[in-house]
Parts: sequence; C-alpha cells; structure tokens
Amino acid sequence: MSASALPYLAPGEPFPPLAQAWGAADPAPGLLAGGGALDVATLRRAYAGCIFPWFSEGQPILWWSPDPRMVLEVERFRLHRSLRKTLTRFARTPGCEIRIDSGFDAVIRACSSAPRPGQSGTWIVPAMIEAYVALHRAGLAHSVETWIDGELVGGLYAVAIGRAVFGESMFARRADASKLALAALVALCRAQGMAVIDCQQNTAHLASLGGRVRNWRHMWRGRARNQRRSGVSRPYTGASFCTIHALEQPPRPARANAAVLRHRRV
Repeated sequence: MSASALPYLAPGEPFPPLAQAWGAADPAPGLLAGGGALDVATLRRAYAGCIFPWFSEGQPILWWSPDPRMVLEVERFRLHRSLRKTLTRFARTPGCEIRIDSGFDAVIRACSSAPRPGQSGTWIVPAMIEAYVALHRAGLAHSVETWIDGELVGGLYAVAIGRAVFGESMFARRADASKLALAALVALCRAQGMAVIDCQQNTAHLASLGGRVRNWRHMWRGRARNQRRSGVSRPYTGASFCTIHALEQPPRPARANAAVLRHRRV
C-alpha cells in the first residue's frame, strides 16, 4: 500500500483490512487510516481489531495497527530485585495503597501532562481524554493507581476488550510509582488468566521489564472477537501483598470469558 493511498474514514465507517496498514518502507509504519470518530462504539471496534488511535493536537484522528509491536507476556514480567524490595516496603508501609478505578480522570490527565524525554507535546489531547473517560464509564477503560498517604503519586490506564489488555500510558510523581502500578496490573492479569498486555510502542523502559517485539496479529487473531465480556473491579486497596504473591506464582490457566477487571462502581 502506498503512502498516498491512506483511507480517510467517515464516522461509523468500517476500518480497512489490517493488511493495508503502512509498512516499514512507508513514512509512518503501522498507520492504517485517518478520520472516523472517537465514540465508544468505534473505540471498542478498533481495539477488538488490534487498532488504536494516536495523533497530536491539530492533526486529524489517526488509526494505527503496527505489526510487529511490543507486548508484555505477563509470565515474562521482570521483577528486578530493586523493584521487589520496593514492593515489599510499599506493602508494609501504612498509607500505601494500590487502587483500581478510584481516580480514572485524574490518572489520564496526569498522563497527558507528564513530561516525556524527547517529546515537546502530548498525544493525550483533550479529545482523547474525553473519549477515554467515556470508555471508562462504559466499563472498558481502567486505571491502576499508586497512592501514598491519600495522594495519587503514579499510575496507568489501560483498555480491556475481551481477553485482550492494551496499556495506554503511565505517569509517576514518586520514584517507581508507575512500576508499582504496572506490577499490580500484571498481577491482576495473571490472576484472571490474561496472558498478554499490548504495549503498542517499543520503549527501552518496557523492554527492561520484559516487553518483547512480537507479531501481534498472529498472537491475538480472533481472541478479542470471540470473548468480549469486560468490566471494572471495585476500588481495591491493600493490593500490594497480593501483587507480590501473584508475581511469584505461576500464571493460572486461562478461563473462558474471564475478564481482567470486574465492574462495580462505588
């Protein structure tokens, strides 16, 4: 597919076949289409098809499906000695909590304003924040949060569609705060039999934690479409010990229709 043939979608129009995404020789490998909309139905259809939006302020909506792409297979998560010590200390310290979905809006806004090396702006523009807050309210986007003495100091947000988990962004205001949240997400995935987290972008940070570049479409073809049940768990405090325990245990076999997070708003 040539770079000049990028499809531009009307709202609600189906995505092109993934094979039409730009390749390594094109200006933006993985770029599939422009246009469309960021409503819940479109985002759900996109993620179920291994597609995600990514664009900057002033650009149209751009849809991507890079392949290969970085994934984190949860049994390969690297719990380095220093992080293990941090987890243990965190679990034993009063006032330290891991929460799920207690502050999604605050997490995504913190991610949007977090400084990134080599980046002068953010792709988490106001339209994306509005779209993912709506996706969260629909039970498909979730936050994992690190709290110390009642203060949100780090976290991440992700999308869960069927048996697929898509990591979106993370931030940290204290050392290792985002790593603690990622460790908690890994533990949740292992507990629910979710084998892989799609990291989307290849970064040295994720590689150091066990991320690998894999053929994503081959790994996930048909899984997201076959099992679509997804949800949000209640805000969960005191998850630190469970995180350590789950990371030290072998992953459970996948269970049919198990969701990574259960929906219960409080």
